[in-house]
Amino acid sequence: MGGRSHRPAESSRRKVRFPLPPPKDLSGIPPGPRLPRHLLGAQWLVREHGLLERCRRRYGNVFSLKLWPLGLLVVVCEPAEIKRIFTSDPNHVEAGAGNSLVEPLTGPESILVIDGARHLHARRLMLPPFHGERIQVYGRLIDQITETEIDSWPLDTPFPIHRPMQTITLRVILRAVFGIEDIARREEFERLIPKLMASPALIWPPLGRDFGPHSPRRRFVALREEVNALLFEEIQRRRNEPGLEERDDVLSMLLLARDENGEGMTDHELRDQLITLLLAGHETTATALAWTFERLLRNRPVLDRLRASLSEGDEEYLECTIKESLRIRPIIPYALRRLAAPREIGGYTVPAGSFVGASTILAHGRPDLYPEPEAYQPERFRDGGADTYTWIPFGGGTRRCIGATFATFEMKVILKRVLDRCELVAPDSKPERPVRRFVTYQPNRGARVVLRERRPASPIAVPA
Repeated sequence: MGGRSHRPAESSRRKVRFPLPPPKDLSGIPPGPRLPRHLLGAQWLVREHGLLERCRRRYGNVFSLKLWPLGLLVVVCEPAEIKRIFTSDPNHVEAGAGNSLVEPLTGPESILVIDGARHLHARRLMLPPFHGERIQVYGRLIDQITETEIDSWPLDTPFPIHRPMQTITLRVILRAVFGIEDIARREEFERLIPKLMASPALIWPPLGRDFGPHSPRRRFVALREEVNALLFEEIQRRRNEPGLEERDDVLSMLLLARDENGEGMTDHELRDQLITLLLAGHETTATALAWTFERLLRNRPVLDRLRASLSEGDEEYLECTIKESLRIRPIIPYALRRLAAPREIGGYTVPAGSFVGASTILAHGRPDLYPEPEAYQPERFRDGGADTYTWIPFGGGTRRCIGATFATFEMKVILKRVLDRCELVAPDSKPERPVRRFVTYQPNRGARVVLRERRPASPIAVPA
């Protein structure tokens, strides 16, 4: 089957300008600190959690930050305002423009960085493989990958569990999403992708500039081209493969997907979406799992209750535990939007060109919404689940993460198998603190654990 490998015409592509110049009219913006942009930006990059909480206490649930590198950022943690942002006309409140920071990695056709009709078009093509019933076929694969990884963990020696979680989720993506069965090709991806994701050019914005042949930016671009070459080769290989309709990996389904005009994705569109799935489905899920273990091992009553419920075949508490982990340790700090036109937010008129961030950090930590917000209490999600506009780890509206169901399912499978086979303890009682790594917040010591006992595997049911 033939594939289109050209990019869309230049005139149809959104021009990326990041960072944007700050809006000229600041007369209607919400209150906020008056520090110089670069000083405030440094605080935001290094100590964001503390800065946001201090501003919320002083200025309320809607405030502004004039900072480098974004320009004007209006931070919102009021559910009614979050709902208005998530349900606004996407032509007026642009999520793609708000995600421009990730474009050097994902590419310009990523579902994360396109807006309006283009985003809805890509979303319709990409959603079917992530349907709730469809992902069940990956349960056994996820379990097998987890089993193999557990066998390599050292006994009685502290190690950061974030790393093996990254290994597991990357292998799941390579096999379930990319459908790569050849071991040598998987190993090449496993060698390159962690290096690409850990590039200093992504982690620290000033290093994203080109300072010459040996700069972090040049090394990042070289790594990206190596990964691109592997991806394009895999796409072409799959296009030419017979029996594509019989395969169950996501790449094969995306190759077969057609819009209302019978058009499929170009090679470059596929590449950008695959890298996006790597970013959203590998690193974020691994980090969420690391935080879950970090919290469980320092909250023994919760761990004991979770083990007891799983031994009885009850998965409700497992789901509550995952939701509470995503609440108390948000992975992504904002659902970010850019205003294409002036807009009223919290009683203030915010000018076009401003960024608006629905803050997961603040929304998930409000004591009026979550009593004792620093306590790890999965029970709080027992009745009625999580409210759409107070629990927002996957964003919301038409921009809600398409892989949310897959990520939750994957976490359930991995947690069940690890708790079935492993007796883990924390090496000390000191909680790990969140540190920024590119667009995610990770445990500062990698969620260190000690494996006291590795039990033989028991037959466990794949989560529903």
